Amino acid sequence: MQRGPTGHFEVTSTTGETVRAFVPSALPPTPPLDLSGPRQRLLEQALLACGRLDGITALLPDPDLFLYAYVRREAVLSSQIEGTQSSLSDLLLFELDEAPGVPFDDVVEVSNYVAALEHGMARLRDGFPLSNRLLREVHEKLLARGRGAGKQPGEFRRSQNWIGGTRPGNAQFVPPPPQALEPCMASLEIFFHAEDDGLPSLVRAALAHVQFETVHPFLDGNGRVGRLLIALMLFDAGMLRQPLLYLSLYFKQHRDEYYRLLDSVRRTGAWETWLDFFLEGVTQTAGQAVDTAYRLLALFRDDAAKVQSLGRAAANALRMFNALRARPLATLNDLAKRTGASYPTVSRAVQALEKLGIVGEITGRKRERVFAYQAYLAILNEGTEPL
Repeated sequence: MQRGPTGHFEVTSTTGETVRAFVPSALPPTPPLDLSGPRQRLLEQALLACGRLDGITALLPDPDLFLYAYVRREAVLSSQIEGTQSSLSDLLLFELDEAPGVPFDDVVEVSNYVAALEHGMARLRDGFPLSNRLLREVHEKLLARGRGAGKQPGEFRRSQNWIGGTRPGNAQFVPPPPQALEPCMASLEIFFHAEDDGLPSLVRAALAHVQFETVHPFLDGNGRVGRLLIALMLFDAGMLRQPLLYLSLYFKQHRDEYYRLLDSVRRTGAWETWLDFFLEGVTQTAGQAVDTAYRLLALFRDDAAKVQSLGRAAANALRMFNALRARPLATLNDLAKRTGASYPTVSRAVQALEKLGIVGEITGRKRERVFAYQAYLAILNEGTEPL
């Protein structure tokens, strides 16, 4: 359904130019969304996929282990959409204080994303409401260090921004002027908690994501916060016990279509077309996450059986194997700290894991060597190649 523009333009001046800034209308859309027919089936499929994903956490022997890796994979993907070139291995190396040489600016942005997500989830678990204050806190963590640190971390912008183009006059899109920003965000916060519109949580998250991206309330980091908002909303709604549904890979793989649909919603009110795209993404992404979890379970089971075959050396090798399941990149010193084993014990155990083909050294150095659980990293790395 095409409703016409989903807001109005306000003429404003910025950097010496007069531009038309778009101010979106409050959610939910008018007239109401059409959730019947094929769209209802899409919604049911997406809900079923989310249910399967939520159920997998009960089967995992250590859900936090899977969450640790999956959150970092999402951080890499979401940051890549904004132009960073860091890989998952770069991030894991950065988190190892003993592994210098990782490109700082890109990887610190990815590390900030992990901190921002973990902060948001911790606040929700503690009973803090999903709110503009929480989004500002998440943004503050996101821009705490690195290139965005000078762009008002944790504060809504007080100046005009724009998307695309070299200046406001040739921009692809100009979000609301600063004076309209607070009312827009206040309206969005009300929508987070509305209970009288009958909209399912997935639909609510789909609408809120577009609205947030349209308002673009921060000077920097809007895309990443907007993607985090989806995970925060679904967790807050009780759809997922663990934050395991992230759409960044889907948005990355369909980047042109994603931006086209955001623009189409603003220009023509094509909310249903956007919703179809979003629900398809949820179904695919949740299914891929379940598949990844099962593949990792099988990998851990098979490799643990190999380690058990080592005889007397199995006990110490299994300790190192379990440590590498938790964090798939490690130095010998790091493994000694985390397992409490002596350095010689760690060294012998890692050599045994190397001979089994489970672990490989990735630096080629004789000192400050870093070992990787390679098959585990390979699974996590799927789709994370830089754009």
